[in-house]
Amino acid sequence: MDGNFQFLDLIFLALVAGFLVYRLRNVLGRRDGYEQKPDEIAGRKPAEDNVVDLTKARQSDAAEIVETGSVADRAVAAGLVQIQTADPNFDPEGFLKGATAAFEMIVGAFAEGRVEDLRPFLGTEVYSHFAQAVTDREAAGEKVETQVIAIKKATISDAAMKGRDAVVSVEFVTEQVNVVRDKDDTVVDGDPNAIVTLTDVWTFSRDVRSADPNWKLMVTRSVDA
Repeated sequence: MDGNFQFLDLIFLALVAGFLVYRLRNVLGRRDGYEQKPDEIAGRKPAEDNVVDLTKARQSDAAEIVETGSVADRAVAAGLVQIQTADPNFDPEGFLKGATAAFEMIVGAFAEGRVEDLRPFLGTEVYSHFAQAVTDREAAGEKVETQVIAIKKATISDAAMKGRDAVVSVEFVTEQVNVVRDKDDTVVDGDPNAIVTLTDVWTFSRDVRSADPNWKLMVTRSVDA
């Protein structure tokens, strides 16, 4: 349990460090001493090498993201570029690694009924559903056993800026063992000896203007095979 949270903490601390570096660059980027006057700048012809076509640059960025194989298609990559434009510190590959670690941690904590530990990482609605599910199974005297054997695939399936919020969906294809036992330890659902392949889509969100680097899980959805 502690190992999972320490690993996720490292990811979030890395994001905090990236944010602080970005803020530091803003400060260090301010010039002191001699600065060109507005009329001097206006009288200087721009060098063609310094002129960047942002449309072409963004298309190029989207193509590079597609080549990594971490996104569903180019439309999704374009959404990621929108997020990068709003938050220059956003790294799709880094996000995907963090989301994958979060998936395993959240699934494990939910199975063990430790929803309070997850509160900082869950949106209000998801937290409410998780907490109610844990309450219901405790009332029924049931216990859930979940083991993520392998994450076969993790792909960013949707991405966009919605107002000031970056919203990213990830499709996880995993191999798991899921069992539900009653108060007498009798298996009432699942098979402890069977590995099943499951597909889930989780949607994460973050206010890009916030100093809080944490992404929150806002929606979970299972995809039928």
